[in-house]
Amino acid sequence: MSIVAEAPGFLQVFADGSVKRFVPEIVHPSSESLNGYKFKDVNIDPSKPITGRIFLPDDTPPLEASIHLPVLVYFHGGGFCIGSTTWLGYHHFLGDFSVASQCIVISVDYRLAPENRLPNAYDDCYFSLEWLCYQVKCDPWLAQADLHRVFLSGDSAGGNIAHQVGIRALRSKALDVKIKGLLLIHPYFGSEKRSQNEMADGASGDVAMNDMFWRLSIPVGSNRDYFGCNFETQVIYKKEWSLFPAVVVYVAGLDFLKERGIMYAEFLQDKGVKEVRLVEAKGESHVHHVFCPESQATRLLQQQMAEFMKSY
Repeated sequence: MSIVAEAPGFLQVFADGSVKRFVPEIVHPSSESLNGYKFKDVNIDPSKPITGRIFLPDDTPPLEASIHLPVLVYFHGGGFCIGSTTWLGYHHFLGDFSVASQCIVISVDYRLAPENRLPNAYDDCYFSLEWLCYQVKCDPWLAQADLHRVFLSGDSAGGNIAHQVGIRALRSKALDVKIKGLLLIHPYFGSEKRSQNEMADGASGDVAMNDMFWRLSIPVGSNRDYFGCNFETQVIYKKEWSLFPAVVVYVAGLDFLKERGIMYAEFLQDKGVKEVRLVEAKGESHVHHVFCPESQATRLLQQQMAEFMKSY
């Protein structure tokens, strides 16, 4: 069977529509505390399925202290086609972050494309917020969750998802959570119109790989001006922009997607979003925090994220 799309070492899509994913090292569920945090896996919606992993710092205040912790809901990257919260890099990054920030982290495993094209990932990740609202009433791990201090984050495609889930949460009348901020790490966006970076000499390989992931993830018949790819094409009203939560966009100096991240931050500023920060990790590459979760640059990113959350 011939291969029609491939990300070497991660993904192969065959002519009959079948998909083969190459799973890197993962961290299996465990009841043991490690590095100052504990974690467990949860079923968010077994029928789809949507699963997740909760990280909780060991030294949380006792329940009788009535102290609540902020919540970070995280969406992994992977071009909407690969990735999992169980991957070693994600696990260590998010577990360590829960300790550094003293927050509850819920990392969501949503359905992947091309078997489940957009907007399925947006639907799944928004549903995780509805699940959270219900689950705080019955899960002791979430008993101290402060639903008025919820933050959305993700890297690459997960940063894209955080933007879309943030919009849906803003528009919801029934969702009993307050989204205080979005933390987008190296977000994955695009458009039919090529950016300056994408037209530069030597960019063809990166452009081809990005285009491939978009072809696999957006609805059949759509192009890169689909609202989930091109944020400028989505209809959002002026009043909604005025209510949009604070946003911090993290970009990496060596990342091909850096330009798109800057464009996104500038777009939000032009729309009147009350606070937009742009933070660059010079000399670092795309999703460096996943491939090097214990590096100095990753520790700095965790510190910056924790400081952003504490300011709200």
